[in-house]
Amino acid sequence: MEIKVLGPGCPKCHALEKAVQEVLSETGINAEVKKITDIKQIASHGIMLTPGLIINGKIKSSGKALNKNEVKKFIEQEK
Repeated sequence: MEIKVLGPGCPKCHALEKAVQEVLSETGINAEVKKITDIKQIASHGIMLTPGLIINGKIKSSGKALNKNEVKKFIEQEK
């Protein structure tokens, strides 16, 4: 599983990355997590509002700091 957290480094972006890491740790799901901070790369993924969450190439969220339950739901949909 590949998970991308997209954002320039704002507090919401850090919160989303932390939620992703916590869900993976709690569930034991193996995933490669990539943090993308470059604005041009973020836009090239189709994300116009950050933070963004992409799992296995599918945009799951844009412009919203998800809580752990929301992140867990999206990760479980893709496993």
